[in-house]
Amino acid sequence: MKTTFVKPRDTQGFKKAIQKNTKCIFGELVGNPGNELMNMPEVANIAHEAGIPLVIDSTYQTPYLCKPLEHGADIVIHSLTKWMCGHGSSMAGILVEGGKFDWMQNDKFPDMTEPYEGYHGLSFAEEFGPVAFTMKARAEGMRDMGPCLSPQNAWNVLQGIETLSVRMEKHCSNALKMVEYLSNHESVAWVSHASLPENPDFELAKKILPKGVGSMIAFGVKGGKEAGAAFIDNVKLSSHLANVGDSRTLVIHPASGTHSQMDEASLKLAGMSQDMIRLSVGLEDFDDIVNDFESGFRAAKKPRLVANK
Repeated sequence: MKTTFVKPRDTQGFKKAIQKNTKCIFGELVGNPGNELMNMPEVANIAHEAGIPLVIDSTYQTPYLCKPLEHGADIVIHSLTKWMCGHGSSMAGILVEGGKFDWMQNDKFPDMTEPYEGYHGLSFAEEFGPVAFTMKARAEGMRDMGPCLSPQNAWNVLQGIETLSVRMEKHCSNALKMVEYLSNHESVAWVSHASLPENPDFELAKKILPKGVGSMIAFGVKGGKEAGAAFIDNVKLSSHLANVGDSRTLVIHPASGTHSQMDEASLKLAGMSQDMIRLSVGLEDFDDIVNDFESGFRAAKKPRLVANK
């Protein structure tokens, strides 16, 4: 499998990247970790003109904030582990097919349209029509990988979804307060969240995400890599985890953690920087989160002293 990477905001870049053998456009609606917003309706038009589906990862938004199928996406995936379950308790995922993409419109998808020996000559597109992809994923997955949730994890996810609307309201309201707090903090170099008027995605976010941009924030700590690491090591309420979408506030400093093997140039190419902190805003009292962050920022101002303790 070959992949051509395109920056999320480069809408025409998706069109230029399509080749004769391109099978789909896949992207996150809001990019991780930089929070860039894809122009989903425009990219959907580009994909459909080329006769290929648009596949969107909408984990950050959940269906509460955005329904990608209404904006042109053909297949939507979510990590249910995150906001949908909501408590960092279970691993699960979901794939949702919109049922509007015509898999038989061209010869790009022989696995869908031609007889499949693995199921006695069955043509998924001919047999199942608009839900062909779903049936193929279920049939092959069941046979080859066994993608089956444990009963406990399934129950946890269903229980979490019952409170999704309430939790998302709190996640988003806390996030907006955090954006304002961080934007005015002397130790913060920059903040990336599409709710900010100066953000390049501000107008697009109002159209695609009118109920809220979500609770993921990226920001830079003044002082670079050492300051970022010191901040992470000195917050206590916030959890230092690579997960997102928990009831608890989660923070990570990619340059000293998940992407510590990369140099500055590689980080930049991947849309990150040495000072970047990725923040998943939780459900705690806002003042408690701020007090915790103040401890981190105090340490970030004197990272060498903190490191020598």
